[in-house]
Amino acid sequence: MIGSKIRTVLKYVFIYFLLILFIIPFFLMINNSFKTTQQFTESPFSLPDNIDFKNYVDAFNKMNFLDGFVNSIIITFISVALILLTASMAAYFLVRIKWKVNKAIFAGFVASMIVPFQAVMIPLVSIYGNMKLLNNKWMLIFMYIGFGQAFAIFIFHGFIKNIPIDMEEAVLIDGGNRLQSFFKVVLPLLTPVMVTVMILDILWIWNDYLLPSLVLLSPVQRTLPLSTYSFFQTYSVDYAPLMAGIVMTILPVIIAYVFAQKRIIEGVVQGAIK
Repeated sequence: MIGSKIRTVLKYVFIYFLLILFIIPFFLMINNSFKTTQQFTESPFSLPDNIDFKNYVDAFNKMNFLDGFVNSIIITFISVALILLTASMAAYFLVRIKWKVNKAIFAGFVASMIVPFQAVMIPLVSIYGNMKLLNNKWMLIFMYIGFGQAFAIFIFHGFIKNIPIDMEEAVLIDGGNRLQSFFKVVLPLLTPVMVTVMILDILWIWNDYLLPSLVLLSPVQRTLPLSTYSFFQTYSVDYAPLMAGIVMTILPVIIAYVFAQKRIIEGVVQGAIK
């Protein structure tokens, strides 16, 4: 009995230790966003002398925050919407159409998840650069749709396998086709995993820096993460406004995640474990 209590206490101590470990970088970022750059470089771990939002105002103006916010919204919303639609339809096809090749196709999607982006980064930029297709947010959206397919199909595939085919037979008996069966029966049942994939893809696309930095070359095309580059000078970095800019950049997705975290956990459990 005593040993069980000790294990429980140690488990919670370890959990809270990890929680503090993850919170420290966010605390330091917010804390240093209220300092001057000189104070940041001299004492990054000290508390600010006073709470002044000047860095946030400077970051808002220097980043062209509204332009970056609109670009991020457009790219994220369209990319995620098309990933959800195309991946769910592809997963439905791979589950319901009993072709032998479909197993190999699904295995290929799953295997592609282990390929790091850095392995295809240089060929990708070289090919599309030679075709003069870079510096275009629509090309970036196209790439996000491609890179987002594997994970989304994997999650949808696991969920659709557990939807009884009997639920679709009524539509098929009434003269409907597979497409109508998907939209009338299967798609409404995918809501839990839809929310999961949506939130995870929003977090990924909104916060992504590497791929947009390779594709979006013009300042007017920049997303919010790319806009933070304006604080980097040739020989120096304006750290304090940079911290404020990063806080403003990640705040929208943190809020979205806090409100949707329960759905994310439910969707992963229902889609992947099943």
